[in-house]
Amino acid sequence: MNKNYGVVLVPEGLIEFIPEMSVLISEINELLAKEFEGNIRQYVGKNLSSESAALFTLLPQSISNQLLLDRDPHGNVQVSKIDTEKLLILLLQKELKVRAQAGNFKGHFNPQAHFFGYEGRCALPSNFDSNYCYSLGMNAAVMIYMGLTGYMSCIKNLNNKDVTKWEAAGCPLPTMMGIERRHGKDKPVISKSLVKLDGGMFKAYEAMRDKWAIYDCYLSPGPIQFEGPGSDEINFMVMPPNMA
Repeated sequence: MNKNYGVVLVPEGLIEFIPEMSVLISEINELLAKEFEGNIRQYVGKNLSSESAALFTLLPQSISNQLLLDRDPHGNVQVSKIDTEKLLILLLQKELKVRAQAGNFKGHFNPQAHFFGYEGRCALPSNFDSNYCYSLGMNAAVMIYMGLTGYMSCIKNLNNKDVTKWEAAGCPLPTMMGIERRHGKDKPVISKSLVKLDGGMFKAYEAMRDKWAIYDCYLSPGPIQFEGPGSDEINFMVMPPNMA
């Protein structure tokens, strides 16, 4: 295609799903859940399994520091704070250097890394967003007034554009919980919600990704807040595109 540019979108938390990294993170979480003395890097390095120790040594120090120092209140690695995009860039640069020396790569690689974790969540709301959040808050206030605890405020029937047809509900927290390791112990926590590979959202992406990988299919719909095209559309997370 003669295009010397492109965009790679790296999802937050990807690093946890690289099998070797997942094992390394689990081992570090277990080690740092215990009391220890001395240098944290030396303590972790000498107590890792041989495979994880080799991977830990391979990582750029900036990344390994994030694995050691950035912990959440449960004592686990804060995956969202790991510069996964920078890690991939550094590893790719290393690989391309090897290929260039072998004569298998003659191109140029000038990456620019950006993290849009919060910027991506902070767009102005659409009418659907505003109505939904208002409903959640009103429902939560009513549940508190009625003395209900241990519930999450929920709104059902969101695929109906008529907000008067929406239904308020409360979901008991235990029904959403699973067992995960926290501070080296098994504890009940709200389970993570992963992408459903057989769901409508992924099927829509799957149908388009080969095209998006080649062509410049960037299109701004314009303002989608309170008026104009798209302002009253329902979020794809509620009503996925129909790929039938």
